[in-house]
Amino acid sequence: MVARAAAEYCSSIGDDVVALARQDLDIASAEAVHAAVDQHRPDAILNCAAYTNVDGAETEQEASHLANTIGPANLAFAARTFDSRFVTISTDYVFDGMNDGFYTQRDTPNPKGVYAVTKREGELAALRVNSNSIIVRSGWIYGTGGTNFLSVMHRLLADGKSIKSIRDSYGTPTFAGDLARRLRELAELDMPATFHVTNSGPGTSYLGFAEKVCEIGGFDKHLVEAVSKDDLQRPAPRPVSSKLACLFSEKFGLSAMPDWEDGLKRFLK
Repeated sequence: MVARAAAEYCSSIGDDVVALARQDLDIASAEAVHAAVDQHRPDAILNCAAYTNVDGAETEQEASHLANTIGPANLAFAARTFDSRFVTISTDYVFDGMNDGFYTQRDTPNPKGVYAVTKREGELAALRVNSNSIIVRSGWIYGTGGTNFLSVMHRLLADGKSIKSIRDSYGTPTFAGDLARRLRELAELDMPATFHVTNSGPGTSYLGFAEKVCEIGGFDKHLVEAVSKDDLQRPAPRPVSSKLACLFSEKFGLSAMPDWEDGLKRFLK
């Protein structure tokens, strides 16, 4: 989802884009990554690959480790070897969710669950082999072609299907198109650091997101059932609140990210 958005945006502004799918490149293979970067010699590498099945990672730990930890390290090392800028996407789940406000770069990660741990280890692994790595933490990402709940909610509602939305879990929704633009801007900026990239605004709950989808899309709000996070009994732990804010994006000359409701309007269009 994010990779398609990034490839589309970068191509639209005239970049020569090489977009490798998982069948084209196994990022867990150091040899394959070295060969691919040697062949294409990119100015910048945007790593949009990840194992994102949060519950599945609890039993598929090796798959999560390979994609989320080993892969970013291999790409970061190859980027250093061939003098490419390197941007990799991490997650709001590196935080434990006990903070009622926004998490910034000053907050100490405390990941819970295999997915979250492997993503945090991916951050550290990339930085160990390439101190010029740019880490982008984001969360609640949705967009065209996405298969997660936020991305398909509108289609379910359009078909008249009822959905369950969690009322007591909070985050900062992020439209993949907006994230893609910022990834490209960060590659251009070439400022090695950890950035928090989400749409702006106070954040919301899954229920709040669903209600806003109904409001913008004209769907029946009665199709949305409010539930508690504990009702779903999901295998993996998740942060209760993982809202992100960046301390210094605007200090580096980057514009404020669009409000999450604005991003949702553009997505639903």
